[in-house]
Amino acid sequence: LSLLPRADGREELRAFVVAHSHMDVGWVYTVQESMHAYAANVYTSVVEELMKGKQRKFIAVEQEFFRLWWDAIATDKHKQHVHQLLQEGRLEFVIGGQVMHDEAVTLIDDQILQLTEGHGFLYETFGIRPQFSWHVDPFGASATTPTLFALAGFDAHLISRIDYDLKADMQKNKKLQFVWQGSTSLSERQEIFTHVMDQYSYCTPSQLPFSNRSGFFWNGFAVFPDPPKDGVYPNMSLPVTDANIHLYAQTMVENMKERAAWFRTSDVLWPWGCDKQFFNASIQYFNMDLLLDYINKHSDEFGVTVQYATVGDYFQAVYSRNLTWEIRDSQDFLPYSTEPFQAWTGFYTSRSTLKGIARRASSLLYAGESFFTQYVQKHPTSSVCKCEALKQLQSLRWAVSEVQHHDGITGTESPKVKDMYMNHLMYGMFNVKKLMASIIFDMNNAKKNGDVYSSIYSKDSGIPGVDQYVVVYNPLAWNITTFVTVPVSHLGMSVYDELGHSVPAQVQSSTESHSTYDLYILVAISGLSYRKYNVKPLTGKQSVFVGRSIKYKRKDTTHADQQNQQLLPVVNNCYEVLFDQNTNLMHSITERETNQTVQLTQEFFEYHVNGDVKKGPISDNYLFAPNASAVPVSKAVELEVVFGSLMTEIRQYFYSNVTAQDYVYAIFTRMYTVPEGYDGKLLCRRIEQEYRVGPLELNREAVLRTSTNLNTRQLLYTDSNGYQIQKRPFKAYVNNTVARNYYPMVQTAYIEDDTTRLMLLAERAHGVSSQENGQVEVMLHRRLWNNLEWDLNYNLTLNDSSVVHPVMWLILGPKAVTNVLYQTSRLALEHRPVVMFGAGDKTKLPGQLQQNSVHGSPVTLPPNLHLQTLSIPGWRYSSSHEEQVHSVRMGKQKQGDADFSRVLLRIRHLYEVGEDPVLSQPVMLNLKSLLKELGSVMLVEERSLTGIWDVNTLKRWKWKTAQYPSKGYSKGTATSENCTVTVHPKEIRTFFVYFQGQ
Repeated sequence: LSLLPRADGREELRAFVVAHSHMDVGWVYTVQESMHAYAANVYTSVVEELMKGKQRKFIAVEQEFFRLWWDAIATDKHKQHVHQLLQEGRLEFVIGGQVMHDEAVTLIDDQILQLTEGHGFLYETFGIRPQFSWHVDPFGASATTPTLFALAGFDAHLISRIDYDLKADMQKNKKLQFVWQGSTSLSERQEIFTHVMDQYSYCTPSQLPFSNRSGFFWNGFAVFPDPPKDGVYPNMSLPVTDANIHLYAQTMVENMKERAAWFRTSDVLWPWGCDKQFFNASIQYFNMDLLLDYINKHSDEFGVTVQYATVGDYFQAVYSRNLTWEIRDSQDFLPYSTEPFQAWTGFYTSRSTLKGIARRASSLLYAGESFFTQYVQKHPTSSVCKCEALKQLQSLRWAVSEVQHHDGITGTESPKVKDMYMNHLMYGMFNVKKLMASIIFDMNNAKKNGDVYSSIYSKDSGIPGVDQYVVVYNPLAWNITTFVTVPVSHLGMSVYDELGHSVPAQVQSSTESHSTYDLYILVAISGLSYRKYNVKPLTGKQSVFVGRSIKYKRKDTTHADQQNQQLLPVVNNCYEVLFDQNTNLMHSITERETNQTVQLTQEFFEYHVNGDVKKGPISDNYLFAPNASAVPVSKAVELEVVFGSLMTEIRQYFYSNVTAQDYVYAIFTRMYTVPEGYDGKLLCRRIEQEYRVGPLELNREAVLRTSTNLNTRQLLYTDSNGYQIQKRPFKAYVNNTVARNYYPMVQTAYIEDDTTRLMLLAERAHGVSSQENGQVEVMLHRRLWNNLEWDLNYNLTLNDSSVVHPVMWLILGPKAVTNVLYQTSRLALEHRPVVMFGAGDKTKLPGQLQQNSVHGSPVTLPPNLHLQTLSIPGWRYSSSHEEQVHSVRMGKQKQGDADFSRVLLRIRHLYEVGEDPVLSQPVMLNLKSLLKELGSVMLVEERSLTGIWDVNTLKRWKWKTAQYPSKGYSKGTATSENCTVTVHPKEIRTFFVYFQGQ
């Protein structure tokens, strides 16, 4: 459509009607329920209807639903049509991930996984590569996402949910579109044009002045559990007739004009659809065809031409205008509020157990992938069936991808959907543990008897017998020294390594159980290797250390004697921690190297929140609406210290009063002392804390408040998806200041003064805030119930009576020191070693098991580089785009077995430019020598983030900015010929690696 100037000289508007269905992969209904009630019908009927009208178009988003339809429901005819519609550009896949991932509480690793999972399917099946995002529903927008999508080869990014007051302001000033440089270090190299949807967001405005039914939704609204037999759905819009067509057109055009006024170009993006739409595409397109024809016939009168479009059509139109756009820096759009008392900051903590399991699953998958990859390279004639193994890994890839959905890991789903996510995760984890166990057996030529798996099981499934072995795998590409915990039934124990040498270990009473003990074994394991330890009942004098417990009386914290303070010191090589014996609370921490002392106390508080909509704002799965300041939960604290040679554990139990029977809160603080001959730098510098919180009373939100004498000016720093750090200055608002100063902490949060920094590292997402100078509070748990009709109808209340056990590591010290430590530490917490147990039956596993059983140290990286991915994806597509497209068009896609010869490798630089004098430097790597222990590298191809582009042919649209006035294409960085790459700060580089003989 060329643009014709109108008689009055104004350019007429061109409206792009984008048909879509927003399909939540879980939320209120499970994936199965959604498939049955509407989702399968969306794809069946849309594909059939698109074939009936050459002008019709549609965008498809979440791949999980599409793949379930494609694999189980689509007929050969449907499949043929999908291929044709993609070629004609009338069906467009946007985002292309398994889900539309949440942006606040997800880890970049898992965002990459779910995007790669969807892209691999699309490229293998259709030879297509998504180029636009459609992030219309996540609750706030992260600055990591634009970088992620730029690295994936996208040309434009689209978001919607940002603060209501900010959106109104941007709308008024026509600033809803900009070029976003989400990463300060990558800046213009990975910038992306970003479109923020206007106030109407992604749903068609449905108010019709001439009808009391909603407009433009002719198929009505989906019904659960079964589609109605007669095809009559609730709230079907008035059909378009000769009598109302002019009124319909007027309503539509008015809305288009209202929106056009908020943007710089005369192109209007008009989303047509909403949640669960297009399950009857026939009636939808039939009515809209009439309407679009009518408007175009009267375009002079209306001043608008309209057309069916994809997101790509719209962005192409805006791009071809060649305007100069403003640049936005790495500031994100979090937190997100929809009204003065609706801060969406509760979901940063909702369903803490699910958040924890999702991360455990992700970490186990990471370990399983590299373990299997090494196995395939080293044992080509293995007895473990590779296809079966890949299926086991795929079940966990699918589950971890699925839970990244913006109503998954966020905790904003109904209880039955939470159970669905949990079941899928647990099933996938079981499969991967089983796979790792069978690989260990095979590599040690164990006897293949029927119960081969039963003797290796996870810590969660029971207490091992007396004489047993422990297999520990380090999934990181760094040497690590850490402790692993094994539950045992005796105090008298000895621990030996593969060569029969004694290994430092400590046993003590368990915090969780009265019938067992916790055995802490000091393990030193090189990168991507495993070791075997024998745990034997006491023979001879080589006993492990036994921790001795001293219990201190319960103290009333409200009437503490301030005059004669008695302090109890707990010391290791890095810190001296003092406890106030009048209150049994922490008093201060001294960092021994600089002799700097920070006053530091920790207490639990609860926000009491309202659950009655008649009485004011409510808290729910999404929202946090405290009605007053937080209240201290305990008036009395009991203290027990378990002193030991390797570790001292401080156990604090918090009671509501001095005489209360049961505690609701506890902190277990562990400080480690590493013996000579071990590299204990990281271990010594972290103060490990495990919290026990719950069950809470109803309408309580539990926080751990850490107060210090650091002059932080109420400035907080939090990580963005484990990728970069965001600065969070405290902001005063007219309303709801407490909740609007909560931010997501995915892995890291810290406060600092001019010299000293206190860092908190977490193994699951939490809400975090700094409400006072020198203070940081972390929300650990929520239990809520409210009578909001909408929440009750969908069973979206959060009556979570669970007990949660989150873990955090505290690091305190000079900024320069914490800078060096925190990147490796947060990854060491994320990817703790995988521990597997077996009974000590010698027929199963020989004693002589060298550390190099997966091989020497296959991959060791410098501390500023992280091995982001080492896996065998199994995709069968060709690396050459021409070949892949040709084989898809000829219907010759490779069928049959997965491709085990292609290894996916990602390397990520952990530091920002200028963050550290040494660690922020670029690193030169020879991939051949890096991977030499795995085999002889034949070929390395550098690819885009999700693997579907060759970086040498990837040319992204370059949008004009004042900084870069010329428009064109931005290219990726190419690899040099001899497998040597230089990795620059914050880069994530992706490669396909092929080994000889594979």
